[in-house]
Amino acid sequence: MPELAPKALAIRLRQQAILSDFGVEALRATELLPLLQRATELCAEGMEAEFCKALEYKPHQDCLLVCAGVGWNADAVGTAVVGADLASPAGYALKTGRPVISNHLQDETRFRTPKLMADHGIRRAINVLIANRDGNYGVLEVDDTREGQFEEADIAFMQGFANLVGGAIERQRAEARLKAAVERQELLSREMSHRVKNSLAVVAGFLGLQARGSDNEDVKAALADARTRVEAVAQVHDQLWRQPSLEAIDVAGFLEALCAKLQESAPAHGLVCRAQTVNIPADLAIPLGLFVNELVTNAIKYAYPDGAGEIRVTARAAEGGLRLTVCDDGVGLPEGFDPAAPRRASLGMRIVNSLARQLGGSLTVATDRPGAHFSLLIVPPDAAG
Repeated sequence: MPELAPKALAIRLRQQAILSDFGVEALRATELLPLLQRATELCAEGMEAEFCKALEYKPHQDCLLVCAGVGWNADAVGTAVVGADLASPAGYALKTGRPVISNHLQDETRFRTPKLMADHGIRRAINVLIANRDGNYGVLEVDDTREGQFEEADIAFMQGFANLVGGAIERQRAEARLKAAVERQELLSREMSHRVKNSLAVVAGFLGLQARGSDNEDVKAALADARTRVEAVAQVHDQLWRQPSLEAIDVAGFLEALCAKLQESAPAHGLVCRAQTVNIPADLAIPLGLFVNELVTNAIKYAYPDGAGEIRVTARAAEGGLRLTVCDDGVGLPEGFDPAAPRRASLGMRIVNSLARQLGGSLTVATDRPGAHFSLLIVPPDAAG
């Protein structure tokens, strides 16, 4: 017997190494069945056994389904079932939570031998429970047709596998619930943007009716401007809910769609949008869209009083953030124009300045070129620091 001690020690050390490697795989696993299959392969290897199977409990049928395994006939995995009652070794482990060792199934008086195991000539088996916070998932079982002894020390090795699998199941289910919650939240956000857009369209319609009912030209002009801005907010929301993701908005797709809509309202002008693929947080999309809308609308109204011309919107990555420009080749800005002078600035310019502050950007106006040239640099706080 003494000569067996080194062999037994080598087996236990090898089992620990296998279990440690599997722990890394369990942490990285994103799909359950491949992980279960890997667990049965490594568990059989560590136990130096011919067979291993992972059994999933099916409560409605009160049975255990072979969902992964090694050594079994090809058609067994995914179809074969064993009883989950107390007269089955696996069922006993499931219902009591206690590991089961049976080294002589043919002489066993506690349990019957399931048909699957009898068909494969299984002589001995060891079962441990796979559990997690949601309840008992099933059973991990090692089997062999050869004479030999499964020992109490083998339970610790197998239970280690079962615990890692149970933890992986729990994590994957939690991630699935979180993903479903995020998807639902995104759906609700899209629905909210869509409804806001529709509500604002109604408000714009009311403003239009009120403008048409007024005899005062100044009131009509003010109401028309208000309607245009309400429609702009609605248009931004319309583009927002159509984006592929609401976590981060692609500036290129967002601005191109927005500019296409603005072009429809001014077919005589040439509105050109050149934007790089840059992702920005969703909460910046609305003020960014309104900023572009305000400057483009001003250019449409004032840049080319004698006809039509080109208006350019560009967006590109710069200085760890985003540089946005809106420019034209029109009559230009009034002499001495100062975008930072709130008292003398028009309502439109005050809105532009307010939106620039919301975006945390630095607004500059070029005076060394023809036309109007507005540039906004948006640098996230982490990039600026």
